[in-house]
Amino acid sequence: MLVVFLEALRTAILVSGLVVVMMMLIESFNVESEGRLFLGLKRSGFAQVLVSSLLGSVPGCVGGFAAVSLYTHRMIGFGALVAMMIATAGDEAFMMLALFPGKAALLFVILFVTAIIAGLVIDGIWKKAKPLPTRLEDTYELHNDDHHHEHGRKEDVRAGRSFGWKRVVMFAGVIVFVAALLSGLLEEEGAEPDGLNLLNEEWMFWVFGAFSLVVLGALLFASDHFVEEHLWEHIVCRHLPSIFAWTFGVLLVLGVLFHFVDLTEWIGDNTALMILLAIAVGLIPESGPHLVFVTLFASGVIPFPVLLANSIVQDGHASLPLIADSKSSFVKAKAVKVGIALIVFVVWGLLL
Repeated sequence: MLVVFLEALRTAILVSGLVVVMMMLIESFNVESEGRLFLGLKRSGFAQVLVSSLLGSVPGCVGGFAAVSLYTHRMIGFGALVAMMIATAGDEAFMMLALFPGKAALLFVILFVTAIIAGLVIDGIWKKAKPLPTRLEDTYELHNDDHHHEHGRKEDVRAGRSFGWKRVVMFAGVIVFVAALLSGLLEEEGAEPDGLNLLNEEWMFWVFGAFSLVVLGALLFASDHFVEEHLWEHIVCRHLPSIFAWTFGVLLVLGVLFHFVDLTEWIGDNTALMILLAIAVGLIPESGPHLVFVTLFASGVIPFPVLLANSIVQDGHASLPLIADSKSSFVKAKAVKVGIALIVFVVWGLLL
């Protein structure tokens, strides 16, 4: 049980750190551009769906974290959120690329196309509906102190910079997190498969470490107002505790559950029952249980439609921050994805 606890703690730290650094990165870009970065995204539903689908297509959960952050701040709509959650295959994408790269590419294309279509249809239906509640504010806040181009005082605002304890704590925290990330302390032992290494977990960690340099730059050179109000109060104090608590709690409960239950014993020879099982397991907001279907497909035990159904419904760790910020959005998005998975399965059966 200690192993289950430590694994839940490791993953919770990893997920929380990735989410917070991603939120800091987006916050920095948005404030620096004075809101113009996401303005076009808010005006175009198609752009929202396209960008979210692309983020979801990135192997791993980092792109999903970014899309969830944009959604909970009202920068993208519910259709775009569902599009991301359909397009993503979570950490299982790395295993798929290693075990069956050709079929994995086909799966990712199908997920991407399905995500675009579903996102646009949902946006068309959801356009007049009341936005789903989130725990966060409606947008990334832009204060008058953040930009003063019209008065020519932007330089004066940036000059108001001191290295107080909040800036030092965040800077040290990002340094420690990135060091743990790149040194492999937060990487799951024995999880690295042999095979294609172009998009493996370690490579993505190094890319994310490079992104973190932007956050460190913001912490070094940004104004006290931006650091204390946007990064400390908005992200560290408001978001980090909830994200970590929910992530750790969910992972710990699931870890204990799967310590006593072997999902492989539930697999039968009936494709229809396996589809329902694949969809049910896909509801779990974690990367791990879905590897059962990846390995079974790689071994030739289950057909492609079963893996496809599981991939449509599951979204790895990407939806864990969504549970913390908007539980109703999580439940409704999962319900929509279950319906889409069943429709795709029926269409697949008719075509074949």
